[in-house]
Amino acid sequence: MSQIALGPFYLETDALQLVRDGVDLKLRPQAFLALKTLLKRRNEYVPYEELLREAWGGSIVSRHTVATTVAEVRRALAEYGSWLGYRPKLGYRLDVPRGDEMIRTGWHQWNRRTREGFEKALDCFQRAAQQDPSDARAFEGMSRSWLTLGFFGLRPPREASEGFVEAHSHAVAFRGLTPELRHDRGVALHVFDRKLAEAEAELLQSHQENATASACVHLTLFYTARGNFSRAAPFLEQARTADPLFATLPATETFFWLCQGRFDAAVASGRHGVDLHPYQPLGRSYYAQALEFSGDIPEALRQHRLASVVSPDILWLRALEARCLACTGEIAEARGILQDLERLRATDYIDAYYLALLHGALGNTDAAFDEFARAEKENSAALYMVQVDPKLNALRADPRLTALQRRLFV
Repeated sequence: MSQIALGPFYLETDALQLVRDGVDLKLRPQAFLALKTLLKRRNEYVPYEELLREAWGGSIVSRHTVATTVAEVRRALAEYGSWLGYRPKLGYRLDVPRGDEMIRTGWHQWNRRTREGFEKALDCFQRAAQQDPSDARAFEGMSRSWLTLGFFGLRPPREASEGFVEAHSHAVAFRGLTPELRHDRGVALHVFDRKLAEAEAELLQSHQENATASACVHLTLFYTARGNFSRAAPFLEQARTADPLFATLPATETFFWLCQGRFDAAVASGRHGVDLHPYQPLGRSYYAQALEFSGDIPEALRQHRLASVVSPDILWLRALEARCLACTGEIAEARGILQDLERLRATDYIDAYYLALLHGALGNTDAAFDEFARAEKENSAALYMVQVDPKLNALRADPRLTALQRRLFV
């Protein structure tokens, strides 16, 4: 089927359908042909006579009929209806913002779900916003990119949080609080601000308005991180129903089983995840952890190393590899990786949470809690899982961990 992209829409030319987010917007065939004609001549005025020739096949219809048809298209475009303009004696024009191609490229990069992809996406969205400061899509893309970079520990969290808040406020000002923007705010409240009651309310409201796989996945993470597995389970099942191929679903499911100590189930979901999404570093990392806790150390180390090979710019993956080595007695190799990471830290951000895990596995308990203090100061997003992370089980009896949890989750 032939497709033509138009912002967040696709024109399915064979079926004469205008589609957004997989939903057919039910344009009449005549309205679809009028839109296709205007899109072919984007950013140019199309006179009445030419519109009749192209969209109506030369049939004579009244100017009122043409105006009514174009109005139908404008309604279907919703918040992008302002792209359609009209000037007497000149005709109709579809003004596609200059940053449209850049925005589509940004989402393509973002969907790679790698550090490089997120960084390139942010750059695309920022340039699109500079070209057209009134394009809400650019700010929505920026806010999602900042949120993702912070959530996955790829940028300093305070920098990511500030970037998110600024871009998100612009997006809301232009578009209103859509379910997607409400969802992102809920995630930020959870992992950046740790305002649990507010985060839960926003995530549930977003889910009620639009139960996407993403909404279900983040509710699963929210309740799993609180240790409320019975509350998380229905949202995990809903995520599977909404989109069984959603990129972060297998990692979420593996995390869900890991936190309950159900390591065989975690291995099964992790293996399924790397089969579906072999280049997703988070899914492979959780699979490696599941293998480690289930006792298959050689394969766990192989998967940890593969995750770092696939995503060498996600530095905390090396910390998890070294932690696995330390837990199996390969102390010298683990310390060598720690020294490498300490050198890299001088020029690049490395989430202190993961260095705390490594120090803990090496038996450097005081150093581990120094890193936890640093993670708290830097506002590490990874701290959202401190209450359930099985990698912390050896430190659970230490009162310093209890005190940290009390400070984080009052």
